[in-house]
Amino acid sequence: MPASKRPVALTAFAILFALMAIEDFLKPFGRTQRPDSGMSFGIMFFGHLLQGPCAAYVGWLIGAFLLVYAVAILRMSSYALMLAYVYGVYVVLNVAIFTFTSPPPTTRGEMIFGIVYRVLAIVGAWTAVILLRRRNAHAG
Repeated sequence: MPASKRPVALTAFAILFALMAIEDFLKPFGRTQRPDSGMSFGIMFFGHLLQGPCAAYVGWLIGAFLLVYAVAILRMSSYALMLAYVYGVYVVLNVAIFTFTSPPPTTRGEMIFGIVYRVLAIVGAWTAVILLRRRNAHAG
C-alpha cells in the first residue's frame, strides 16, 4: 500500500468520530428526559452526567475535539496520533469514573447494555490508536 493511502478502517473511524461530534453538538438541543423511562439525556464528562447550559458548553467542546480528530485522520495529519491518545485516555477515564460513581443497573438489560457500551467505547478508541500507530510505522 502506498504511504499516502489511508486504510479503509481509519476512514470508517473518521466518519464515526465525525458522527459522534454531530451527536455531541446536538445533545444540548435534545429532550432531557425520555417519557417512557427514567433515563436522562445529556453528556457524560468524567463520570458526571451534565445537563443544561453546562452540557451545551462541554458538548460543543467535545464535539469540536472529535471533529478536529476526524479531520486529522482523514488528512492523515501528523497530530492525529496525539489526538487519538488524548481521546483514548479520556474514554478510559470517563468510563472508569462513571462505573465507580454511578448506581448499579437495576435490570439485567441495563447491566448488559452498560457492559457492551463500555467495552465498545474503550476498544473502539484504542483500536483507532493502534491503527494510526501502524499507519505511522509503515509510512516512515
